[in-house]
Amino acid sequence: MDRIFISGAARGIGRATAEILAAQGNIVGAYDVKGDFSWAAAHGDRIISGTVDVTKPDSWEAALADFAERAGGIDVLINNAGILYAGAFIDAGSYDKDAATTNVNVNGVLFGARAAYPYLRRSPRGRLVNLSSAAAIVGTPDMATYSASKFAVLGLTEALNLEWEQEGIEVRCVLPLYAQTQMLDGVSTTGTRRLGVRLRPEDVAAEVVRAATDRRRTPVKVHFPAGWQAKLLHAGAHFSPPWLTRFVNAKLTTSRKVRL
Repeated sequence: MDRIFISGAARGIGRATAEILAAQGNIVGAYDVKGDFSWAAAHGDRIISGTVDVTKPDSWEAALADFAERAGGIDVLINNAGILYAGAFIDAGSYDKDAATTNVNVNGVLFGARAAYPYLRRSPRGRLVNLSSAAAIVGTPDMATYSASKFAVLGLTEALNLEWEQEGIEVRCVLPLYAQTQMLDGVSTTGTRRLGVRLRPEDVAAEVVRAATDRRRTPVKVHFPAGWQAKLLHAGAHFSPPWLTRFVNAKLTTSRKVRL
């Protein structure tokens, strides 16, 4: 049994992850900036719900302290909270939208990792799982700011995976493609139309659960692409030459003319 804190857990991938983990017998902290947690009652005392604003360090510290007191500690933090806006960077975006996206998606993950570190270091099973995205495999047009924020999450994961290994803390990230959550309600880009929004929250949650609970340590596994499309993109980006990766990415995600 692990004691697992999840941010952004009121709905979507966070909720699906919480429900799977609770059904497995873990104690789960389902926290969000707002939302209805009435569904958690079905899991009895295995789900502890509460409030966290991931953009505020003091909110992180209060939420983690609350969960740790009620659960007896924290073994795993899942940084799940995230937002996006879609459309051309100049036409659809703004200074405010860029700031809001990076505040939640980047600062929220940084603050969560920093606030959780003392708890994870004390646990013999300490683990940090960050929700990145397939948009961090190759830069995604019409989601440029979101894509950039998820590259930051990927970079942080890879860095802390090495830094915190000496502390006995494993750091991993999950990279899903487009998933059927409220975050993509009303979103239509060339990428979503060509690749489809195929993943259910439960599909991504299954990969998050694997990243959070799989205790096999050899070989070290850091990246967990979710879904066959993300797995292909991840493998292709690592083994194809950059010009080919760029060309394939353009064919999948944009109707703009591109040069080889």
